[in-house]
Amino acid sequence: MTTRLVLGTIGVPVPMGQQVYEEEVAARAEAALGGDVEVRREIARGLRADLPGTVRVPRWLLTRAPGAVRQAVGATLYRGATAVHRMGLALPPARVPEIVTVHDTVAWRFDDESDPEPFAATEIRRAAAVVSPSQFAADDVAERLGLGEVHVVHNGVDPRWFDPEPLSAAERDRLGLPGRYVLHAGGSSRRKNLAGLADAWPAVRSAHPDVDLVLCGPPSARRSDLFGALPGTHLAGLVDADLLPRVVASAEVVVVPSVYEGFGLPALEAMACGVDVVAANRSSLPEVCGDAGTLVEPDGASLADGIVHALDGDGAAERVRRGRERARQFTWEASAAAHAVIWREVLGL
Repeated sequence: MTTRLVLGTIGVPVPMGQQVYEEEVAARAEAALGGDVEVRREIARGLRADLPGTVRVPRWLLTRAPGAVRQAVGATLYRGATAVHRMGLALPPARVPEIVTVHDTVAWRFDDESDPEPFAATEIRRAAAVVSPSQFAADDVAERLGLGEVHVVHNGVDPRWFDPEPLSAAERDRLGLPGRYVLHAGGSSRRKNLAGLADAWPAVRSAHPDVDLVLCGPPSARRSDLFGALPGTHLAGLVDADLLPRVVASAEVVVVPSVYEGFGLPALEAMACGVDVVAANRSSLPEVCGDAGTLVEPDGASLADGIVHALDGDGAAERVRRGRERARQFTWEASAAAHAVIWREVLGL
């Protein structure tokens, strides 16, 4: 009888954050498990969505279908599975043993994030195993959802992030990027603390008038309102994924001011690129940065002090060296191998 693990994900136009994790782990799952387990992916997409995927499901099924309906669809969706790893909480549950990844509890904590799926907490509690990407997230998920154990499996960083070639002057001009800049790359929800960064920027600009602030991310009214009138700021929009490592590598400093991150991949990617990191001393960021970043309080004055200190160059070379070394400890191969230990346990191997 074939032992089969099904990996369930939801299709998206551009993989970011959680979806990067899904793609990287799924790509290495079969090799990590060995030849005695068959791995199959099921990628759900809407009925008319022009997205890559293996199965189409109506949107209402993912957001408001009754539990019995979800279970019936799950039985069909994962047919033939020995166990299922559900990487998206909106996906219907399986009738076979499940592993569920819960990256964080932002849906329960922040009212400007997506609402939590109404069935998520109950379904997570029924899982055979729950995985989170940091010790902070695991503890938070366990406390919030009343779980006895949550497995910690860190994310990785792709080799392409290690020492990419910085942008040339001509490329920066073409992209509208200044010669020297501090970079923030990511979302703009409240937990990202762009308000703290906006409060910090005038002091940074006063101390280093030749350095600008570049913000990359999807179009956002909050980001535009906070930074549109601030001198020396550039709203760069979404940057092509293939180009982003070079944009990061060209920065003087990467700042991650978030008050809540389940993991904090932008900090790890910046360290791999050899860029000095200033991050809020909150949530998972100290766990990811270790002694390789400058950790500060998430208020404007503290963020400004940290960024100015980094731009002044004091100890920067040593932090960058430690950052590269630390980033090399986080590989997707190691992440897949740690997942495989959990998969095999749930599969009964």
